[in-house]
Amino acid sequence: MAFLADALSRVKPSATIAVSQKARELKAKGRDVISLGAGEPDFDTPDNVKAAAIDAINRGETKYTPVAGIPQLREAIAAKFKRENNLDYKPEQTIAATGGKQILFNALMATLNEGDEVVIPSPYWVSYPEMVALCGGKTVFAETRIEESFKLSGAALDAVITPKTKWLILNSPSNPSGAAYTEAELREIAAVLLKHPQVWILTDDIYEHLVYGEFTFKTIAEVEPKLYDRTLTMNGVSKAYSMTGWRIGYAAGPLQLIKAMDMIQGQQTSGACSIAQWAAVEALNGPQDFIQKNKTIFQGRRDLVVSMLNQAKGISCPTPQGAFYVYPSCAELIGKKTEAGKIIETDADFVSELLEAEGVAVVHGSAFGLGPNFRISYATSEALLEEACKRIQRFCASLR
Repeated sequence: MAFLADALSRVKPSATIAVSQKARELKAKGRDVISLGAGEPDFDTPDNVKAAAIDAINRGETKYTPVAGIPQLREAIAAKFKRENNLDYKPEQTIAATGGKQILFNALMATLNEGDEVVIPSPYWVSYPEMVALCGGKTVFAETRIEESFKLSGAALDAVITPKTKWLILNSPSNPSGAAYTEAELREIAAVLLKHPQVWILTDDIYEHLVYGEFTFKTIAEVEPKLYDRTLTMNGVSKAYSMTGWRIGYAAGPLQLIKAMDMIQGQQTSGACSIAQWAAVEALNGPQDFIQKNKTIFQGRRDLVVSMLNQAKGISCPTPQGAFYVYPSCAELIGKKTEAGKIIETDADFVSELLEAEGVAVVHGSAFGLGPNFRISYATSEALLEEACKRIQRFCASLR
């Protein structure tokens, strides 16, 4: 009898975590490595949020909390959705968890039966299909194209929906592509979903505040209120508030689903860290002006990286509307040889040889379900980004 569960055979390790680990190992050996694999802001958590956590500790807010979150946080979540997304949720329709990943897991575990299908546009965040597999579901990929800015069309969605489809996972702005859906594009997707009442929508809005230029963020239940009763709107404090390590994700949706997620979480981890919850209350309710300052910095970095990558031989890099990633194509370099004679057969070969030759760590696009591309996180200093892009230019120029 096998000791490990069969479910593990359906799951792959996280490629983004693996790249960061490889970069750390090379740095430990003395290599000069610029790691552009991690998906977290390099800004510090705002001082008022840190102060709120310290105050909570000093007040003795160190005991177990209700599974779905302290009342103050659930009220802050409901107020945020009303203020920023024109969505009316009661506090009991909200839930807080140990990061956005747990929200996703809770929702899928609470709803998926063997054979249920989940539509995921590709490229996708690496954890989505693995979560579906662990929860017994089947992922159906809806491929997007670089020519369409990596965005799912209504026709492409309609083509993959079957009677077994239970969820669509929609991530806007997207990890890894930075693609963000306009109101018109969301209406097109919503029109298809209205024809298929069995399909629920899990919208991952974690990069909501990181959109650039004149782009206006919208979430799908806001655009099409008829989908409100079958949409789980997920968000968190990790990206916009530079609170990745605090591990607070949250969501709001129909009461029946929230209660089911609460029950699963109650048998799994119980409530999220009490101190982190109080910090999240301050993040959501407190001053928001720093978000615009950070966005301005991110936009400058985006523009630098896009410009320099498009000057690299054989690289084509579209300009994303949001998040802090670019997702350039290296299709023209497939089949080329390195100076050592290694043939670049895949995007995985490209990123491996780039790391070996120039000490730049990026993530291969096939890990996100669409290649030959690679993902760069520009959540680091302009000086490091400029140096990394120079190295990428040099590596690409060396290929024959």
